[in-house]
Amino acid sequence: MDNFSIQISSNLVNKLVEDAEKSKRKPRRTKKATRERPQPQAKITQKQGSDDSETLKGPGAKGWPFQSPLFVPVTPPSQSPYEELDAIRSVLQESERVVEQLQKQEENMLQEVTQKAKELRDKEFKLPFQKPMPCSNEKDACLSCYKEHADNPLKCAGVVTSFENCARRIRQQVGSAEK
Repeated sequence: MDNFSIQISSNLVNKLVEDAEKSKRKPRRTKKATRERPQPQAKITQKQGSDDSETLKGPGAKGWPFQSPLFVPVTPPSQSPYEELDAIRSVLQESERVVEQLQKQEENMLQEVTQKAKELRDKEFKLPFQKPMPCSNEKDACLSCYKEHADNPLKCAGVVTSFENCARRIRQQVGSAEK
């Protein structure tokens, strides 16, 4: 295997340091800067000191300190998955109860509306008291006689005469009442 080496010039190191300082001074803002970002639960800490720092050395390097950050593991939420599932179940049960109550209310309201509509319809379309048709018994007797004696209608002459007499009496009563 061939040994090879990476050379880092001091100009490159200086440029990286300057870029890092510029980024610390002016935080970049994107178009979506108005949206809030969630805060991390764990902090990334960095110790400064000679014991944690390493120095890059190479041809032309001036001993630029390189510090490695110490990462703290992110802790899971305080609720266990079972507690979260129980909370979801309780919310679902509560919503089912609310839906049942709403359905009962809807049924009650539907019955009330149907009853009110029936009452209104009955009041609106109720026919006023009508007098019975005069001579209806004589008329019915004539019709039944003609049905029985379709081949000889002269047998119904007596029934027809009684119907004529009834009709004449009614005409006279109405005529005298108008005068």
